[in-house]
This record gives sequence, C-alpha cells and structure tokens, in this order.
Amino acid sequence: MIREIMRDETLLARKAEPATPEDLPVAQDLLDTLAANKEHCVGMAANMIGVNKRIIVFDNESTYMVMFNPEIIKRSGPYQAEEGCLSLEGSRSAKRWKSIKVRYQNEKFQKRFKTFTGWTAQIIQHEVDHCEGIII
Repeated sequence: MIREIMRDETLLARKAEPATPEDLPVAQDLLDTLAANKEHCVGMAANMIGVNKRIIVFDNESTYMVMFNPEIIKRSGPYQAEEGCLSLEGSRSAKRWKSIKVRYQNEKFQKRFKTFTGWTAQIIQHEVDHCEGIII
C-alpha cells in the first residue's frame, strides 16, 4: 500500500526500534511507496511512512532491496555530499563514505553482510541515518 510521507521532524528524529518478522508488511508498504515516488526518491526508511522500525528500502542498481535492522559496521573514504530528502525541504550537507560494509537481515530475517560503494552506499547511509533519528 502506498503510504503518506511523514514530514514531522519530531517523529523523524526518534531512533527506530528493531524490526521483527511481524514488520514484513511495513517493508511491502515501503517498497510500494518508494515505487510511487521513484521520480523524486531512491530510498526510504520506515519512519518516512510513520513506522518507527529499522527497515530501509533502496534502489540497488535498478533493483529495489530491503534491509531489516541495518547497521554500518565498516566505512572508508570520507567525503562531503549534498543531499535532499522526500520528508524535508531543500538540501543539506552530509558526511558520507565511499565504501561501507553493512550487517542486516533479509526478508527471512537471516543475518547478511554486504559491501556497497558509490551512489548505492550514499543512499544506504542516508536511510540508516533515518533509522538513527539523524535528520540531515
């Protein structure tokens, strides 16, 4: 189901709770909402649709990917980026990393590790910031 985009910074600034298998429908809503906003958005976190759980979805080289409980466990190559957000007006400066290693759970809640670089890594960092309650 396509959900309304949350713009309340008080709610967006809350740290997300761990996701559980009962949150699988939230991931589908996130995917539907991301697809509906694909012209203006390349990733979303659950708090962007009003659900305070650690779930992100993003465009991973033209295929949407879901991560439950993502954590960035390794970073390298810092740089400054200018980013916008569907939940916020305008753009802001953010410190990002060229390469990141992420620990997360897939849709079966199996633990996974994956390294991402470049644009995809930047998207993931933005969405993980949402899970941490960090507003860029």
